[in-house]
Amino acid sequence: MNRQRIGNVAETLLGYFENNKTFQTDKMMTVPAASYTDPEQRRAEIDLIFKRVPLMLALSCEMPKPGDYKAMEMAGSPVLIVRDKAGTVRAFLNVCAHRWAPVAAEGYGNCRRFRFNCPFHGWTYGADGRLLGVADRAKFGDLEQSTHGLKELPCEERYGMIFVGLTPGTALDLDGYYGALIEDYADFGIKDWTFLGRSVLEGPNWKLICTNFFESYHFAAQHPKTASDFVSNLNHYEGFGPHLRIGFALRSIAKLREVPRAQWEQQEGRHFLFMRYFFPNVIGSISLDGISAFTQLFPGPTLDRTRVVSLLVRKAQPGDEGDREKAQNEFKHSIQQANDILRDEDFATGIATQKGLGSGAYKGLLYGHNERGPQYFHEWVNWYLQDNPTPPKPII
Repeated sequence: MNRQRIGNVAETLLGYFENNKTFQTDKMMTVPAASYTDPEQRRAEIDLIFKRVPLMLALSCEMPKPGDYKAMEMAGSPVLIVRDKAGTVRAFLNVCAHRWAPVAAEGYGNCRRFRFNCPFHGWTYGADGRLLGVADRAKFGDLEQSTHGLKELPCEERYGMIFVGLTPGTALDLDGYYGALIEDYADFGIKDWTFLGRSVLEGPNWKLICTNFFESYHFAAQHPKTASDFVSNLNHYEGFGPHLRIGFALRSIAKLREVPRAQWEQQEGRHFLFMRYFFPNVIGSISLDGISAFTQLFPGPTLDRTRVVSLLVRKAQPGDEGDREKAQNEFKHSIQQANDILRDEDFATGIATQKGLGSGAYKGLLYGHNERGPQYFHEWVNWYLQDNPTPPKPII
């Protein structure tokens, strides 16, 4: 990670705070309501974005042992991620080659003897996806097992995160896609952190959730109590292709002046913090002293709903019983915070906004000079929706 760069952004955030400023661009932007209400656009977003780009679908510490697996649905695709005997993570479409039933139930587990048994007719698959057995094969008929394994998906584990592509046969180019932003995680050692659990909530359209995460302009009005530690309407934006690093200032940021300048990059999570956005589905917030969260967005069956899963992790490994109890208390507190802020404030407003989008009251949603992050996000969504888009690409 370029820690010096982090220190420079901290200095920028402090300058904004001391001069009552924020990151600003030279334009306003209007996003048509149809971006949130048009079923055709939703289908295009699934096909041209979610099914074409690498997606961070799991953390290494969620499934640390050989045989561990995680099953989920992402953008209509049933996905099974498994750690095989050698400890390598692999991903498959969670679909039996016989009658297309899922071979693993949604959630977490460990496949005993490194096998998955389809609950429909009992076909058996290995953790490497190979078809191992056909129930009552003599009666079923002759079958070439080597061509009837689980359909493998591109998958790569990097810096404690597991990335998957939803289209079989494609290549993952994590460095080319995520650029320098992924290097931010190189030194955190997340693969050795403790997975505490997850929070699952229902939210509005995935784009409403993203743009809400990308600015603190709404903090004073919507979160006067729950986000009181943050400075409202103060952000810094850096673009990495379609991805963002968004800087937020805590009210204690003035205390940076009491710390030697060379140590400012070590103050992340204390006097300022970042939300790192992996387009299109993950927003990460790192705390080296407490609980970190990776919030995943799973577009729902309808365009007005999104399943929001927050993976909560802790850097320190729980030691004795007292440490484990403390970790669980921190986890419960973080879950309550997620409910108070996301469900009861952000998502409640977003769901109400979704209703307003169908009214035709205005031309569209308006983003001001101080909301460059949401503008940039929509520019990239539109870029991908061109299908086989060509330069120029949006820049901050």
